[in-house]
This record gives sequence, C-alpha cells and structure tokens, in this order.
Amino acid sequence: MGLIQRIAKGRLHYGWIVAAVTFLTLLAAAGIRATPSVLMVPLEQEFGWSRATISLAVSVNLLLYGLMGPFSAAISERLGPRLTMSIAMAVLAVAVGLTTLMTHSWQLVLLWGILVGCGSGMVALAIGAAIVNRWFSEHRGLVMGLITASTATGQLVFLPLLAALVEHFGWRAAVLTVAAVALVAVPMLAFLMRDLPSQLGLKPFGQRDAEPERPRSTENPFTAAFGALGEGIRSRDFWLLAMSFFVCGLSTNGLIGTHLIAACFDHGIPEVMAASLLAMMGICDFIGTTGSGWLSDRFNNRYLLSWYYGLRGLSLLFLPWALSTSTVGFGLTAFAIFYGLDWIATVPPTVRLATDIFGRQRGAMMFGWIVAGHQLGAATAAFGAGLLRTYAGDYVDAFLVSGVACLIAAGFVLRIGRGRQEGDPVATPSEVPARA
Repeated sequence: MGLIQRIAKGRLHYGWIVAAVTFLTLLAAAGIRATPSVLMVPLEQEFGWSRATISLAVSVNLLLYGLMGPFSAAISERLGPRLTMSIAMAVLAVAVGLTTLMTHSWQLVLLWGILVGCGSGMVALAIGAAIVNRWFSEHRGLVMGLITASTATGQLVFLPLLAALVEHFGWRAAVLTVAAVALVAVPMLAFLMRDLPSQLGLKPFGQRDAEPERPRSTENPFTAAFGALGEGIRSRDFWLLAMSFFVCGLSTNGLIGTHLIAACFDHGIPEVMAASLLAMMGICDFIGTTGSGWLSDRFNNRYLLSWYYGLRGLSLLFLPWALSTSTVGFGLTAFAIFYGLDWIATVPPTVRLATDIFGRQRGAMMFGWIVAGHQLGAATAAFGAGLLRTYAGDYVDAFLVSGVACLIAAGFVLRIGRGRQEGDPVATPSEVPARA
C-alpha cells in the first residue's frame, strides 16, 4: 500500500488534504498575480514606461485570468484538476522567468499580460469551486472560504518579501523568486493531488448516502463552457451575479491590488511600507473570507452580499481622505483593516448562490463565467485607474467611482434568486444545498 493510500485510510478525510494542496497552489498563483503591484514603480524608473503602459499589461492579465475560468473548470472536468493545475503552474514558472529578459513594453504585455494571465486563470477560483464540489458534501461554504482566502494570503506571504527584494536586489530578483515558487508547486500537485474521492475508495466528505459519483466528462471543454454560457445568458440571476462580480473586480484586485502601492508612493509612503499595508489586508481578508464561508452555510447569501458591497463602498470613499490626511498612518491602517476584512468575502456567497441556482454539475462553470465578469471589472479598473493617474495626476476619481459602484451593487444583489422567470435554469432538489 502506497503512502497516499495509507493517509487516505487514516482518520482525516483526504478531502482536507486536497483542499490544503488547492489552497497552497492558489496561494502561489495569487503571489504571482500580486507581483505587478511592486513592479510598477521599478519598471517605470528603469524603462521609462508610463503607468498607463504598465497598467495595460496588468489589465490584459486580469482579463485573461477571468476569461480562462470557465474553460479551466471545463478542462478539469475532462483532464482532472491534478493535470490541469500542474500544466498551469509549469506555464507560469516559464512565463514569469522570461520576464527578466524583456526590454520592450510589448514583451511585458505578451509575457505578463497574455501568458501569465492564461496560466493563472487555469488555477483560479473556478477550479477551486469544482474541487470543493467533488470532494465535499458538507461544509462546502467553509472550505470555499478557506480556498478563496488563499488569494489574500498570497499577498500576505509574498508582497512584503517581494518589495524588500526589489528594494535591495532589484525587480528581477523578485520575479525569479515567484517563478521558483510556481515551479515547486508542480511536484507537490503530482504527488498529493487526486481528482476524485473514488480514486482512493472514498466518498465526498459528509456524504452518507449511496449517491453515485459523477463520471469524468467526455464532452469537449470548449463546448461545455460555451454551453454553460448559453444557459447563463438566458437567466436574469446570472446577469445579476455577473454584474455584482464586475463591481467586485472593479473595487479589489484591479484597483487596490494593482494601484494602492503606487498611490502610496505618490504620497511619499515607502514602497515596503505600502506593501505591508496590503499584507495587513491579507491577514484581515483571511479572517473575513473564512468567516464569510462559515456564514454562507448558515445565512441568506443575498443579504450577506449586500452588506459586503455596502461596507466596501464606504471604505473606498474614505480612502482619499486616509491618503491625504496628516495622520496618514492611522487612516491607512484603519482602511487596511476595515477594507481587508471585506476584500473578497463576496466569493463564498456568490459561489453558493451560483450552485443553488444552476446545480452542482454546472455551478463551477457558471461561476467561471461569473468570475470572467469579475476580471473584466478588474481589467477596467487596472487600466482606467492608470490612465486617470497619468492624465489627472492622482487616483482620487478612481477610488470615488469604485466606491459609488459598490453602493449601487449593494442594492441590486438583493434581487438575485428572487422571482425567477419561467424557463430559467433551476437546480434539481438533490443538487440544492440546505440553505440559500
């Protein structure tokens, strides 16, 4: 009996090990995605590229990251999460490493925009949702919250270190570090990851009946992904979820994740200190997103989303004052804590609502398309905020527009799942979790 089989026979259900491996893989991918925030100023200084030019590459990255989500979920149905994530991390290691050789801005767009965007999109929240649905029948909201928190923890682990590397050894040292992390993830996935509980003679965690395991899909991944999109565009709930997640991307990684360090630099705050603020947000978001997953198993997810978007909007309206006030340290610390608790707390309720409405089999692919809306918003903010900074001289308008958008989203998310029209997709009773 091999080591993995002996572990699977132990008291700890192997689904928790799969969740931990998924957490670590998404953490590494999150660290890679967060890297441009510490590269913006060094690239501007070394190559003379404007913030708008650098933001274009980040915008392409974020857009492709989102667009790959539904295809990632569909490919994992065909190839399995183990092979899908292994290939993606290998691509990331190569693409990130090659950025140390670039000399022109189009190479930044090609490597960091296109290749890293596609590679990171293959190890994103959509594949996390697919893994949770395969391995867990109970506590799916809590596990999804933990996996989602990996994106914030990636910043917590990497950003201060990367900022210090940039300051002392140059930006290339930071890039090679994250490339090495991506490379290390490949053997970890090959050894520990498993696609289905049945491969180890197990049932999904918490499943007590004899429900048969869904066989591996033989459908073409592109056909499956576009079929899910065709189903989604006929549903009002899909559009509400996608629009709310557009605002989520507009107000998180596209704006704060990409531009907060540069905005702090504009106000005389050192880059390492600014990166530490994002790391503090990472700590708070780990708490907030895990707690959000726990809450999504117990309370109405529409109300949770409304609170999250409303509180995030207020924090973004507060940010320009926090940056400009004489007590900048106190103001930014308060913002980092308040905003950090809410950073991506929206993900577990959104996954839960998508699964409730479209069912466990389609839920991951539907969430993938919803994430595409998130990254479209992120790409819009990444490029738009850089453009505003280039021509207006500051980020105030970008922060205010994003805050108002969050307050609007807090209102329309209350309509999700209510009064569905005849013919809208509805999950079968066996697929619907206990509480929406």
